[in-house]
Amino acid sequence: MSTDPLRFDNRFIRELPGDPETGPRVREVRDAAWSAVMPTPVADPRLLARSDEVADLLGLGRDLLDSDDFARVFGGNALYDGMQPWAANYGGHQFGHWAGQLGDGRAISLGELIAADGARWELQLKGAGRTPYSRGADGRAVLRSSIREFLCSEAMHHLGVPTTRALSLVGTGDAVVRDMFYDGHPQAEPGAIVCRVAPSFIRFGSFELPASRGDVALLRQLADLCIARDFPQLAAAGPARHAQWFAQVCERTAVMVAHWMRVGFVHGVMNTDNMSILGLTIDYGPYGWVEDYDPDWTPNTTDAQGRRYRFGTQPQVAYWNLTRLAQALAPLLDDVAPLHEGLARFQQVHGQCERADIAAKLGLEACGDDDVAMMAAWQDILHEGEMDMTIAFRSLMELDPASPSVAVLEDAFYSPARREAVLPSLQAWLQLYAARLRADGLGAQVRRQRMGRANPLYVLRNWLAQEAIEQAEQGDPGGVHTLLEVLRHPYQEQPGREHYAGKRPDWARDKAGCSTLSCSS
Repeated sequence: MSTDPLRFDNRFIRELPGDPETGPRVREVRDAAWSAVMPTPVADPRLLARSDEVADLLGLGRDLLDSDDFARVFGGNALYDGMQPWAANYGGHQFGHWAGQLGDGRAISLGELIAADGARWELQLKGAGRTPYSRGADGRAVLRSSIREFLCSEAMHHLGVPTTRALSLVGTGDAVVRDMFYDGHPQAEPGAIVCRVAPSFIRFGSFELPASRGDVALLRQLADLCIARDFPQLAAAGPARHAQWFAQVCERTAVMVAHWMRVGFVHGVMNTDNMSILGLTIDYGPYGWVEDYDPDWTPNTTDAQGRRYRFGTQPQVAYWNLTRLAQALAPLLDDVAPLHEGLARFQQVHGQCERADIAAKLGLEACGDDDVAMMAAWQDILHEGEMDMTIAFRSLMELDPASPSVAVLEDAFYSPARREAVLPSLQAWLQLYAARLRADGLGAQVRRQRMGRANPLYVLRNWLAQEAIEQAEQGDPGGVHTLLEVLRHPYQEQPGREHYAGKRPDWARDKAGCSTLSCSS
């Protein structure tokens, strides 16, 4: 299908060895970084939602976006000229255990689009059908999980969190059978496909798989392609490029995870195959936002017992995952000392980000050791008092340092009993915090602006996503459109949209899709 303005340069499949067999037959793929496979056509592709911002980023004109061909291409029924679909081959550690070959089981990359400014964007369909890596699955995605991925990709970007983006949400007209909680109750659900967008979808597990097989040649090819294409500033570093590259991966990962902690985001399934080499949040599945503050909370029912990927341990898990990546890259270096230096860089950068976020979230000019302790005490109060994280931090903006009052925090409590239990320690903390603000160098207006840029008012709470999902399942995607617009301005007050800034309603506390999700979510 001809589209003159679009230009593709598919370096991943041009410069890396591919699978000699084509098609979706499930198989072990060796000596190859990718397999050629076409999306499986769907019955009735219909555009349900799109991000015009991402379209502008890609240089896609409104005529193209409004055409019938757009839904056909991004529903998997057609290709634009220059697209060469493939599924990537990678492995990974899942819940701490090596899982071997995994690969793109329900994602198919269409090509690497070169935008007018020279930026490279890989376009990938999630839910586009079977690939050689689908194992026993159908390669499809349901509407509920596709809405969640579409919305969260854009929400995270506007929160300032490094992330993949989402171009479109296309309904397929096909039913997809899913057992949401793997409890023997499968149901047919409407299918959908998200086109997600990133400079690259290479993962930690992309390097782990060839390393596990002793395929150092492929490991080196993949690393050198990644450096040349995605880290071009390191291309002239010669033999030191691999060590410098790993240090940058560590630094980017530290920044990403610090942002997760700042806004209360829980990824839910931080397997190494779900970790981007670019330090982008990737693979939105059973994610969630902390509502009543709990560092042990995870939205993923698969992780309900061990809670490996709970909110509070995300920095430690990221470090563990980077250690696995370092082990995979070790054959490329004569000396592993630079890999240890890279891991130390993660710790250093994450610590710097954490302190900067404490200062910003509390409205301080800078963060000292006492402020770290003050933040820890505040978080303990949030937990013990069952207080909403987003609302509580935002409410601190209204505190008068001259006359600190618990009244500004009343909307953050979920339980009157828990409020009473924590009240003495909260009052004492507010006095300490107010004294710190009075002694700080920031004026009231500057402090409020600083806090307002670090503490969002609107986040993609699971119950908000569920409301939009249920409306869309009845044939009306209007809730998706409205929520997308709200989430484009997460730090700004939006009159008339107080619903989207409210704390979790009682009906959502134990509702599937709100409090509990699975890897099929």
